[in-house]
Amino acid sequence: MHFAMGAAGVAYIAMPAATRTKQWPVGGHSQSGENAEGRREEDRISKEEFMIRSLDRRCLAGLAAALALGASLSAIAPPTIKFTDAKLQNGLRLIVAEDHVAPVFSVAVVYNVGSRNESRGRTGFAHLFEHMMFKGSENVGPGEHFYTVFANGGTMNGTTNKERTLYFETMPANQLEAAMFLEADRMRSLAIVKENLDNQRNAVQEERRQGFDNQPYGRTNEAVDDLAFDNPAYKHSVIGSMDDLSAATTGDVAAFFQTYYAPNNAILAVAGDVTDAKVRELARKYFEPIPAQPAPPAVDISQPPQTGERRLALEDSLARLPRVDVSYRIPPTPSPDAGAIDVLTLVLSGGRSSRFYEGIVRQKQLAVNVNAFGPDSRGPRLLRIVATPTPGKAIEDLEAAISAEIEQLKTRPIADWEMEKARNTARRQFVGQLGQSLTRAINLAEYALIYNDPGQINTRWDRLTKLTPADVQRAAQQYLSDANRSVVITRPKPAAGRGGL
Repeated sequence: MHFAMGAAGVAYIAMPAATRTKQWPVGGHSQSGENAEGRREEDRISKEEFMIRSLDRRCLAGLAAALALGASLSAIAPPTIKFTDAKLQNGLRLIVAEDHVAPVFSVAVVYNVGSRNESRGRTGFAHLFEHMMFKGSENVGPGEHFYTVFANGGTMNGTTNKERTLYFETMPANQLEAAMFLEADRMRSLAIVKENLDNQRNAVQEERRQGFDNQPYGRTNEAVDDLAFDNPAYKHSVIGSMDDLSAATTGDVAAFFQTYYAPNNAILAVAGDVTDAKVRELARKYFEPIPAQPAPPAVDISQPPQTGERRLALEDSLARLPRVDVSYRIPPTPSPDAGAIDVLTLVLSGGRSSRFYEGIVRQKQLAVNVNAFGPDSRGPRLLRIVATPTPGKAIEDLEAAISAEIEQLKTRPIADWEMEKARNTARRQFVGQLGQSLTRAINLAEYALIYNDPGQINTRWDRLTKLTPADVQRAAQQYLSDANRSVVITRPKPAAGRGGL
């Protein structure tokens, strides 16, 4: 297995093309696992991916047809996702969204545990379990989860961030029982033994070296959170401290698992070519016997107000260009201002007609890129701006240009076309996701976690249509102040011994 780090501190698993372990037979059918089956496995995966991509094409084709008839994106209503929402007797939340367009389904299991749940001296545990969860359980050997999914035409992955840990599969419709069994077995009986802990601890340490220590700007990404946040739960990175992981015992890890990887601390979402009745039947069969655990300790999400700009200068021996990271504290995703912040982010950096691109990249030619983003969070979060200067341009001039664009956003009216474009961009991105069973399942589970309301999948983006330019400008004035800003400047570190004549 190869592990990597994605954007915004999200750890994910990059899957191997094939996993050469003995297959555990599950579901409606199984294959022998011999080499002769390799081609058929590839064919099944290709077919499954084709079906998923076809849904995206149909969705986009529908949008194109509507636009050809003169409709604006803001007038196109995205499809309503119908779902059921229930709880099993052990507290597991079960969400089911039927869609019989293509014979595939996706399962998403969200555990309410991320790096924010880790205490001092125990950082990196949530991400460690992203690895441990594939090392076997009572009825599934090491690597057999991978093999069973791939050999039966499916795909799978797992991710960790500050808020949650997510595991998912997409498989042909006749493999529903296999997917449900696999997820339930590791929730119930994960193999937490010293051998697994040692080899996955080594894997995380290697990931740390590849994704942070030996990557340009690796230290920068950690420094941003450490500088901007005061709350310890949000200051440290998802991958955590290697010293903490090295000191962890199997007892420490087992206690963490028992606390957080329980049915009453998880959400199971299934979307695609399934029936609600069958999913409930299998959930009761495989998940409901898993005992609930005492509720985990609540996370302290308090954050004292920031009263002045914070700055940090770094040197990076691996970086070839300087970089400026500007961060503003913004309220949690469920707050009333979240929609206005989404829109102002798109006004600043949503495409080639955005203010950052038009003013800083194209006209002033001060940067090769300027991006703004604000990941979802139930607690403290940041609106981050990341910019790399054009070679030969001063990093100070680039930072000043970013500040100037933000001041204009706060003081000059936002044009109607900018509002419309931002709404359309958000709606297009959202509608584009609805064509895949996987993104439907993930969105339903994550909205249930963040808002306690999976129905946000049908209503969250509608709120953007009600926002006015004044709403967006007010949010910019409130949150994008100098006193609420943290700035990290990263410069290339000169090579040792290099000098001129």
